[in-house]
Amino acid sequence: LAKVGVVDVRVPDEAAAVEAARHYLGLVGAPLVAPGRPGAEPQALRQALPENRNALYEPRRIVEAVMDARSVLELRREWGTGVVTALARLAGRAVAVAASNPRHLGGALDAPACDKLARFIQLADAHGLPLVTFVDTPGFMVGPESEKTAMVRHAGRLFVNAAALRVPVASVVLRRGYGLGAMALTAGHFHAPVATCAWPNGEFGPMGLEGAVRLGFRKELEAAPPGEREALFRRLLAAAVERGEALNMASHLEIDDVIDPADTRDWLARVLT
Repeated sequence: LAKVGVVDVRVPDEAAAVEAARHYLGLVGAPLVAPGRPGAEPQALRQALPENRNALYEPRRIVEAVMDARSVLELRREWGTGVVTALARLAGRAVAVAASNPRHLGGALDAPACDKLARFIQLADAHGLPLVTFVDTPGFMVGPESEKTAMVRHAGRLFVNAAALRVPVASVVLRRGYGLGAMALTAGHFHAPVATCAWPNGEFGPMGLEGAVRLGFRKELEAAPPGEREALFRRLLAAAVERGEALNMASHLEIDDVIDPADTRDWLARVLT
């Protein structure tokens, strides 16, 4: 049942079940308590992402580092694994947290992930919990196999639920903010949240930049001599990455700020106050 999203939290025994229930009720029943310490030193977030822009990492470590220590309660961990959903406290305030998971399909949103996130948005709204999102996605999962899962319907539900949100949203683009998938993680649009920021190595574009270059410059790449094709692709990709850098996005007012990763917790606490 946990693997198909029926069970929110799977625990080994009755004592753990009671503790999980207390944790959940403590979060939704007491929206504001005395601020706790962060789960890790803020400076540790500067090393949270690998240097290789395509390398994997564990998003739960970032969530746990930003939120109050020992406050994170992950929901539906075994289902819709393209997105991590949890309840937690941020400087004492109960919040709902959603984070892209690059360990599943590179962070792409497939049908289960869309359904999981759409339900989670409803949960946050029902309990009046501000929504915090950490974005690192190449977009929605595409292709014939994805379409067989009614992907359009699942993706569309995300935008419908986001449009009905009554709680504030704050979004942090950790690395990739591509296409409609990224907008789905920011309540439907980069301008929809109270504020949207990015870490300095954030990248933006209409889709994954490698695919965008191969499609958009297909004729140029095909016309290039075989021995020079890969070098041309690398140059075009580097130019696309530069155009989509977080600072460029901020300078065109597409996002609100580019922040030091060490300031993430303080930034979120300020915008949600």
